[in-house]
Amino acid sequence: MKLTYFGHSCFLVEAAGTRLLFDPFITPNPLAKGVDPASIAADFILISHGHVDHLADAVDLAAKTGAKVLSNWEIVEWLGKKGVANLHPMNHGGSVRLPCGRVKMVAAVHSSALPDGSNGGNPAGFVVETGEGSFYYAGDTALTLDMKLIADEFRLRFAVLPIGDNFTMGAADAVRAAGFCGATDVVGVHYNTFPPIQIDSATAVDAFRNAGLTLHLPAIGGSVEF
Repeated sequence: MKLTYFGHSCFLVEAAGTRLLFDPFITPNPLAKGVDPASIAADFILISHGHVDHLADAVDLAAKTGAKVLSNWEIVEWLGKKGVANLHPMNHGGSVRLPCGRVKMVAAVHSSALPDGSNGGNPAGFVVETGEGSFYYAGDTALTLDMKLIADEFRLRFAVLPIGDNFTMGAADAVRAAGFCGATDVVGVHYNTFPPIQIDSATAVDAFRNAGLTLHLPAIGGSVEF
């Protein structure tokens, strides 16, 4: 599996011949000015919650790529009103089959409102199970004991966890989250984009290393293979 990072919490995973794009927030992100959204190809777009820093480019990318968008009922309904046609609503605990395997929507502890202030439903994370292995994207979340349920059901190749603190868990809690969900390799997201989530990257990497884990912080536009 190959993960390509596009800044903030936006990344693409290529697994078992399927391209999955998560939480597209590129054009408003000054740190991602080197990323051309028009160059991104995706088969599916998965959106964890309704905040603008997780779906700003969703409508445009859905139109350009023809990708099917997976999210909760409220976000899917909102996107439909914006002209997105290829949609699939989900909710917590539910799963859907994809060409690469299966995606399950799991709990996240956060807030969710859409850019116009309308109801964004409940925030979520996703576990994707493929023939090449499984991975977990936590979305924006606090540390929660529900993460232990993921380890009960899945054997993860890696997890994608927020580490920026302030609006989500920070690195120390992300280390605990990795232990809960059973991931030894973690890709950190949701950090450094805005002043409240600036972090000391070296300190975060050391926190994971001291726990016997590996924190990957790919450059924007960079990739990691698992």
